Amino acid sequence: MVPTIEHMEVVPVAGYDSMLLNLAGAHEPFFTRNVVVMTDSDGYTGVAEVPGGEVIAHRLELCVPLVEGKPISQWKGVVQDCEEMLKKHLASEAGSNGVQTAHAMIFKKLTNVLTGVETPMLDLLGKHMEVPVAALLGDGQVRDEVRFLGYLFYVGDPDKTDLPYLRNDDDSDEWGRIRREPALDPDAIVHQAEAAQERFGFHDFKLKGGVFPGEEEIEAVKALKKRFPDARITIDPNQGWSMEEALRLCRDMTGILTYVEDPVGPEGRFSARETMAEFHRITGLATATNMCDTDWREMKAAIRLDSVTIPLADPHFWTMEGAVRVAQLCNDLDLTWGVHSNNHFDISLAMVAQSAAAAPGRINACDTHYMWQDGQHLGKKAPHFVDGCLKVPRDVPGLGIDLDREKLDAAHRLYVDNGCGTRDDARGMQYLIPGWQYDPHRPALVR
Repeated sequence: MVPTIEHMEVVPVAGYDSMLLNLAGAHEPFFTRNVVVMTDSDGYTGVAEVPGGEVIAHRLELCVPLVEGKPISQWKGVVQDCEEMLKKHLASEAGSNGVQTAHAMIFKKLTNVLTGVETPMLDLLGKHMEVPVAALLGDGQVRDEVRFLGYLFYVGDPDKTDLPYLRNDDDSDEWGRIRREPALDPDAIVHQAEAAQERFGFHDFKLKGGVFPGEEEIEAVKALKKRFPDARITIDPNQGWSMEEALRLCRDMTGILTYVEDPVGPEGRFSARETMAEFHRITGLATATNMCDTDWREMKAAIRLDSVTIPLADPHFWTMEGAVRVAQLCNDLDLTWGVHSNNHFDISLAMVAQSAAAAPGRINACDTHYMWQDGQHLGKKAPHFVDGCLKVPRDVPGLGIDLDREKLDAAHRLYVDNGCGTRDDARGMQYLIPGWQYDPHRPALVR
């Protein structure tokens, strides 16, 4: 008899973060996620981790009556039912006003919620069939290890705030010692990369831009390439550069920047897909995005315009099945598949690894914030990077996460005790620059 879902639980959780800087401001002391736990009639547990905040948590709760009592074999139908219900729910919600950050726009994507339903059911199905989730996606598992990159950030000085940023939590190596400390120049960024490589073995690096004038950030990229000449290096200013600025900064960066993520956005009467295509054509540099091809309609336009070389198809925003479908498309069209990242625990890391293990063709080293959260895993066993890669064993069923309920409960208490909710990167920045407000066309520290 096919097992049924007896219980679906939505658990808002929090973890500690560093004061990471980006175009939208500074990460708060706590990052938030929503963990979904499903228990089936045979006593198996399936899990998922999706972006945090009350909006997504509420929408997940709305799905519970459509999930409980359903056989795990009907996971596609359950996801479809949830999507139809949520579309009707969204139609009744009032729209939001004002300029929104890319992170705020995340909450409008139903796929965040659908992934929270899809993934635990896939986890359970994999456990019953005794195969990894990767074997259930696309054409099945195509690789046994997945390469990740080192995600570097400028870091603000937490001592200039009275916010409860975690300090001195790990002195086991150089990465543990420096990841909570300020990093505001090229030397500090290179030091970050060296320390991260020592712990995790990363071969490739991405710098989050949108913090300083573009010229300063390009100097950091050049310093990284000098120190790591064989690395694939990119920068992501989150569409914060104008076309004129992006061309000035990147026209002569072939051989230094392997690709550029979201260098430009909408400008005048031109969409981001049009400006990205122009940037790609003029500079000859490959382009990546998680901002201007975030659904199938946008993807279609981006491909027609030749805007994007590396679509970053985060399984949290596309669903796991959708992310692998993007990878299949990339393989057919001679594109390179990649993954976007946000702050996350080990459950999300496993979701990305399983999706990438089923992604055919060329794949980029996957983004991950986990280096900043290392040590805060919710499974009983911590993830272990070897030479910048995670193994995806074919004999470990499901996602490969053995949930630690005590750790999950502690992360939920951290969320509740600190009044966590929707992320607000402006709050920390206002300690550094009084009255600071988000401007999508001005670097965070240029005011």
